[in-house]
Amino acid sequence: ALRAARDAVAGWMTAAGLAVRTDALGNLYGRLEAAQPGTKTMLLGSHIDSVRDAGRYDGPLGVLTALAAVEGLATARGQLPFAVEVVAFADEEGLRFPTVYLGSRALTGMVSAGLLALRDAGGITLAEAIRDFGGDPAALAAAQRDPAELLGYVEVHIEQGPVLEREGLPIGVVSAIAGQSRFAISLSGVAGHAGTIPMALRHDALCAAAEVILAIEELARATPGLVATVGQLHVEPGASNVVPGQVTFSLDLRHALDTTRHDAIATLEARVSGIAAARGIELDWRLGTENAALSCDSATLSQLARAIMAARFPVRELVSGAGHDAVMLSRLCPAAMLFVRCAGGISHNPAESVTTADVAVALDVLDRYLAELATTSV
Repeated sequence: ALRAARDAVAGWMTAAGLAVRTDALGNLYGRLEAAQPGTKTMLLGSHIDSVRDAGRYDGPLGVLTALAAVEGLATARGQLPFAVEVVAFADEEGLRFPTVYLGSRALTGMVSAGLLALRDAGGITLAEAIRDFGGDPAALAAAQRDPAELLGYVEVHIEQGPVLEREGLPIGVVSAIAGQSRFAISLSGVAGHAGTIPMALRHDALCAAAEVILAIEELARATPGLVATVGQLHVEPGASNVVPGQVTFSLDLRHALDTTRHDAIATLEARVSGIAAARGIELDWRLGTENAALSCDSATLSQLARAIMAARFPVRELVSGAGHDAVMLSRLCPAAMLFVRCAGGISHNPAESVTTADVAVALDVLDRYLAELATTSV
């Protein structure tokens, strides 16, 4: 499915008059050259991968909006003082392998040997998967971009939340992206017969996990801006007549301030350790991935805000609780985002929906931003 999506986007890029290529990881680029060689490159885009049972707009909306904007610019090829590339990142969600922003990591040179050795549920390594996708893990260094050659990165994305819809606005500008930490937590007790072990003598890993999960929820509710999610849980041995001996579950923590997130982690570690000790349960707490919070580039935010006002809409700044490829691109160049209203704030769900009118507003704002950039970047 991902290969088919990439092939479809490549065809649309070619039809728009762009020079199309893929890098060693499998990211797709469509390039519109500047009037003069040797100028910087503006990146626009998002990702084309998805999660299970997802909608149609998380990621692809940003790629196609960027493509539409650049297709319009193609008629002004001789007037652009910078090159423009539409990028469709191959993997942002981290669904198959336990790492996020894989596609955009390649541009920063942050795909390590350790990441390439990661295995999916079927035992296939990331390096093998890249080769199967037509990439070359041995040539990833060539995918890295030189910050001196980049003008910036702007990503259009659905909001994935209810704020814009609640306030009656089609578009908003992202001021910051929350930092996040993902953990794998394992609680090991003693499995035993459900009928013969008295309640007072049990070391039930699932009961311990239930108490831990409620403690996580309690802390998140008490900490403004903190969100905490346990989205995966595995119980062993998983029989109706056996006291659970081991439970492993995921924990996803996010906040716009790294200090608040780190304080919450320290508090939770202490609480969870106390719960485990009181129940005679062995605790294993492991950090999987961690990404710092991002404050979007202030100059780019100002330009996007002017474009929104020129389109006759009020400027609404939002903090993104979801991670985005802009986090990685900010390591290379000024990065910012536009959010588009989505129905009910629903995302990662087949019911995910946007209106044509709102997408048209986003395209108009992006066009206005690029027009201003063309007059100020020289």
